[in-house]
Amino acid sequence: MIKIAILASGSGSNALALIEYFRERKDVEINFVISNKRKSGVITHAAVNDIDHYIIDKEIFYESSLIDIKMKSRKIDLIVLAGFLWKIPDNLLKTFAGRIINIHPSLLPKHGGLGMYGLHVHRSVLDSKDEHSGISIHLVNENYDEGEIIFQKKCDVLITDTPESLADRVLVLEHENLPKQIDKFIKQEIVKQKTV
Repeated sequence: MIKIAILASGSGSNALALIEYFRERKDVEINFVISNKRKSGVITHAAVNDIDHYIIDKEIFYESSLIDIKMKSRKIDLIVLAGFLWKIPDNLLKTFAGRIINIHPSLLPKHGGLGMYGLHVHRSVLDSKDEHSGISIHLVNENYDEGEIIFQKKCDVLITDTPESLADRVLVLEHENLPKQIDKFIKQEIVKQKTV
């Protein structure tokens, strides 16, 4: 059984897409949900789906090993950031090296980095007059949005787009592709472990 922990700060729509995708699977489980916002939608999704969840504050996240300990005690195999806005601390990066995945709503390396989240990203795309936007799924390292990219999918930027309309189309790509790419990553890692 592969156990996944999800970290999210917002509505949790990507977390819900993952929960629904893996719900009937016997080999993969969404085991734990963490949020830095008590009233975030992701906590509601976790509660409705009977998934253990936890609210963190910055002091606990950055100045203690509590989350690392919780992940280890639950035997978490993979961490997925689904709209989580804080940088991952060094202890988690070390414990889960190569096993933390983030989804970003643009075609990295453009429009990434500190402060590039939500509508800020889509405004940046439109201000740059890019012909395409899309999603990037990447491994997480010590810098915002700079880890190895494992998947990208693009969509056209329309002349009539607003940040909100572009965000809506990109979100569709996120929901369609994140669960499938997480599934693919897990299968590749299992094969890799068997051949080592």
